[in-house]
Amino acid sequence: MPTWGLYTTTVIVWGLSWHVMLYQVGVAPELSIAYRFAMAAAIMIGFCVMTGRKLVFRARDYGLMALLGLFLFCTNYILFYYAVAYLTTGLLAVVFSMITVLNMVNAAIFFRQKIEGRVAIAAVFGVVGLALTFWFDFTGDNIKDGVLIGLGLSLLGTLSASLGNMASIGLGKRGVGVVESNTISMTIGAAGSFAFAMLHGAPLAYNPAPSYTISLLFLALFATVIGFGAFLTLARRIGAARAAYSSVLFPVVALALSAWFEGYRPQPEAILGVALILIGNVFALRRAPRATPATAE
Repeated sequence: MPTWGLYTTTVIVWGLSWHVMLYQVGVAPELSIAYRFAMAAAIMIGFCVMTGRKLVFRARDYGLMALLGLFLFCTNYILFYYAVAYLTTGLLAVVFSMITVLNMVNAAIFFRQKIEGRVAIAAVFGVVGLALTFWFDFTGDNIKDGVLIGLGLSLLGTLSASLGNMASIGLGKRGVGVVESNTISMTIGAAGSFAFAMLHGAPLAYNPAPSYTISLLFLALFATVIGFGAFLTLARRIGAARAAYSSVLFPVVALALSAWFEGYRPQPEAILGVALILIGNVFALRRAPRATPATAE
């Protein structure tokens, strides 16, 4: 798939997933996460069997897969599900957009990648744009007493997701495919979430309502299998910093769904915020100019 296709797929699928998650009710959050990634892992395993992909690697590769599973497919989601009790999803989207900056910093730390100026500019535009888009969430009645707790949990969740991105890039440098690494890592993430649910004392339950099952299928197949496959392939192809800009743009899709299904009417500040996000998107995806080779005089 071309780069623009991977990017578009990530933005649309993950933008839709915010609305779909509203139907994941009646079950403990960590159990819903375990169900989601167990189902996704089963789909991935079936795909690997049908396509003849092997899931046998070196021991150190499994170590990185464990980090990917625990950071990106377990801890990240658990922290954000708990942060929902203190912050609105709009604010959570703003916080998660900081993964753009964290990926740049972590890539520089772990892989000595140079931080490109245009990506830094894109991150600034994106974060400011999202802040304007959800301005009333900062100033209205939605702010709760535990806002600092929610902010801390969501920042930790964003850091966890960024570290998971670094593990995936490390696996790519070792020649491990996205499909294979995601298959094993999602299995580990599901097991980790289930273990947390049991240790936390969550009741083992399942919501038989069609809305829960349909939303779970969407989140497992589209938001997880397809979404993460597209995003992690994108991260390996164009770098974690530029790939992570999709996490600044997909809240715009979620905002559009809120306007269509939930009667949300954007204020002037929100319209300006969307414009800034799109401008930042141009900076992020712009190719650096190639140096002109010197010619002999």
